[in-house]
Amino acid sequence: MFSKTKITDQKKSSDAATPLVSDASSEEKELSFSAPFSRSKPAASVLSEDLKVIGNIKTLGDIQVEGLVEGDIRAHLLTIGESATIKGEVVADDVVINGRIVGRVRGLKVRLTSTARVEGDIIHKTIAIESGAHFEGSVQRQDDPINQNAKNSKNEAASPDPSKMKQVSANGSGSNPSSPKIIS
Repeated sequence: MFSKTKITDQKKSSDAATPLVSDASSEEKELSFSAPFSRSKPAASVLSEDLKVIGNIKTLGDIQVEGLVEGDIRAHLLTIGESATIKGEVVADDVVINGRIVGRVRGLKVRLTSTARVEGDIIHKTIAIESGAHFEGSVQRQDDPINQNAKNSKNEAASPDPSKMKQVSANGSGSNPSSPKIIS
């Protein structure tokens, strides 16, 4: 139970603040206590039916939405409940849609259940649409739907296409040769 150890002169100066007697069983208990928590997957975040979120949501974990979200959502696994409405872009590895989405959906695996209502384009690697689901938009298969659009938007921002630029007068009333021009 108790052990007596010799204290050397070297240990006096360097380890004065640390205990010299170590109990191996307490270290094992500490490791076994913390190990399961570091390996286990955290529970999904749930946005309840009475919750309204205005803004973007981004997580590496899982989200279950039951309420209203006006903004973009990015997650690992996204479950849209039957009572949920999303107005914005949805990006996730796995997307399960039971409710309503107004906006683009991008995911490796996208599943529309029989209660799903989607108004927007779906970019996917694999898709499943159950009988009874309502879908209005286009479907496009890509090998990497999650990162593909991000690459395209970065390229557009880095080198804007001059043919897409328009000239507008400073007061917004058309093109007057004497007024300064704003190129957007």
